[in-house]
Amino acid sequence: MGILKRCSGQLFAGLLVLSAVTGCTVNPVTGESQFTIMSPAQEVSIGAKQYGPSQQSQGGQYIVDPDLTVYVNSVGQKLASVSERPDLPYEFVVLNNDVPNAWALPGGKIALNRGLLVQLKDEAQLAAVLGHEVVHAAARHSAQQMTQSMLLGVGSQLATIAGNQTQYGQLVGMGAQMGSALYQARYGRGQELEADRYGMLYMARAGYEPEAAIELQETFVRLAEGKQSNWLEGMFASHPPSPQRVAENRIHASKLTSGVRNKSAFNRAMNQVRADQNAYAKNTEAVKAANNKDFDLALSLVAKARALQPKEPLFLVTQGQLQLQQKHYKSALNSFHSAHKLYPEYYMPLLGSGIAAKQLKSYSRAIEDLTASNHILPNQSATFYLGEIQLAKGQKQEAIGYFRQAAQGGGDLGKRSQAYLQQLAPPATAPATQNSYRNQ
Repeated sequence: MGILKRCSGQLFAGLLVLSAVTGCTVNPVTGESQFTIMSPAQEVSIGAKQYGPSQQSQGGQYIVDPDLTVYVNSVGQKLASVSERPDLPYEFVVLNNDVPNAWALPGGKIALNRGLLVQLKDEAQLAAVLGHEVVHAAARHSAQQMTQSMLLGVGSQLATIAGNQTQYGQLVGMGAQMGSALYQARYGRGQELEADRYGMLYMARAGYEPEAAIELQETFVRLAEGKQSNWLEGMFASHPPSPQRVAENRIHASKLTSGVRNKSAFNRAMNQVRADQNAYAKNTEAVKAANNKDFDLALSLVAKARALQPKEPLFLVTQGQLQLQQKHYKSALNSFHSAHKLYPEYYMPLLGSGIAAKQLKSYSRAIEDLTASNHILPNQSATFYLGEIQLAKGQKQEAIGYFRQAAQGGGDLGKRSQAYLQQLAPPATAPATQNSYRNQ
């Protein structure tokens, strides 16, 4: 009766918005009743569709040492195999992002940032992070969060724009966070404790030391107390730590079997990314200098980063952005082209190259690169500049189409798009817009 009553109350709330819902389901991990309007097949489909855009919007994959992702995936698959949903199409990738964070999409699509990996001490701590995310996928937590958002009217689109911070200068929003916002889900306290508890259970099942999870949580609490901004925008935003949470999890960990740490294997896998930490620090300093309008210092710092690790496309993208800001368009084009050769699957080099080519009036090249960037990750910047190119070519109707799309994103480019539309199309014929883009 308790389960029926719980689902009936949730269903009543859902029916205020949806006419037909069959959302009373069983949590595959705990066996308890929960509410979601998404089927397991839909979960898998959504996760698969949003995995690529979510990676792109968070910096793309870390490619300097591909073996690191192979290693992380192997650890993740061990944990997934002992979960209650081992048949989900689990994937684990390392993203080229300084922010210490990890996230899981529905269907077992999981990502871990380079910025979090460098904070870990051994494979057991890595297993603690990945086990926690596996639980979020296995227990259908993302599906629950999406259901709540849809019922509350927070968002009706499954693919949304995450809208993270921009960097600087002409490429306002070059780093537009387009794709799924699911990785930023704010899980409830119960879901977090559930992911902690069963994540440690998965660690024990896979032979890892559960105490590593407690150590990691204690580290998070210390960092949260110190209010370190990099952490506050990462793990703390979606996985808030607390001493009470640590205490509860210590009780669960004490009941589990001890296991291995595999510190040597972890150190071998982390050798390259640790060796490059100074290079990434230089790039971070370069971005800070650019935000302070000291572009000469920024270029000097990114040059040092490139000298330390010439295979990193991120540094070339930063260099290209700086050169665009200084209106050194040919140099910027070369920088973005070099970044594209290193990482052809990443949208940012194509976007930057397209903007540089547009400034040089190399319209064919600009259209090709901007269109390719938009194909990988639809973004307001590429759409807006495609509109300007079509306008310059005298293709009024094509330009109007692009500006209408870009206007939906709001922000500076949205306002500029609206201004073009006021000139090109009568206001009465301009359609109402809905936010399919957000300010970049």
